[in-house]
Amino acid sequence: MPNLNSAHADLPGARRYFQAVQATLDAIVASQLERIDRAAALVSETIAAGGLVYLFGTGHSHMLAEEGHYRAGGLAAVCPILSPALMLHDGAVTSTALERTAGVSAPLLQRYQPTAQDLLFIFSNSGVNTAPVEAAQAAKALGLTVIAVISEAYAAQAPVGPLGCKLADLADLVLDNHGPPGDALVEIADTGLRTGPVSTIAGAFMLNAILTEATWRLAEQGQTPPVYISSNMPDAIAHNASLVERYRPRNPHL
Repeated sequence: MPNLNSAHADLPGARRYFQAVQATLDAIVASQLERIDRAAALVSETIAAGGLVYLFGTGHSHMLAEEGHYRAGGLAAVCPILSPALMLHDGAVTSTALERTAGVSAPLLQRYQPTAQDLLFIFSNSGVNTAPVEAAQAAKALGLTVIAVISEAYAAQAPVGPLGCKLADLADLVLDNHGPPGDALVEIADTGLRTGPVSTIAGAFMLNAILTEATWRLAEQGQTPPVYISSNMPDAIAHNASLVERYRPRNPHL
């Protein structure tokens, strides 16, 4: 049983993080609802027309691509764009170098054979690294709609990369995750260091808000949204199997 009277019972670091995360989510709700509305409209229109919603990110942002993929309550029309080289488990230092290297994203995107009826979310906290910017360029060349999720504060101070533009310059719609430059929220005493990253929480919050609103709109239009059911719920196995059969030809991760 923990000692609630201990000197650390007030959890100063954790409480500062709780408060900063809540303030970030409040700021998103206060400022991004119009953009979330526009994004949800684009997603619902894409799915209604038979298109796919692709999700892409490098480094820790790749977790947001996986966030929307094959999960309970998730849309089966969502497909992540994943490359182990751009994630962290095969070598974090190498992936950091690769996300700043030209020529990586365009061939990766081609693997999925997207079409002009599809939509691509790109998550990039700084909005300047080469791989996400190149992904946007490649997607736009193929006629896809591109939605970027970035920290506008971070992107404003980050230098332009070798491609000569930032992700926000290419996207059809930009959403601001309201994270600070550098991502970390909590200053640690007088060390000059900060901890408590927020971009993953904020990105997942906005993505799921958009997908939930899009799903709601599909249902209001009389369509049955392609939503997965948790595998432990009644009738889930047959329901999910039908969705996998429907989307597997275009989603290599099913």
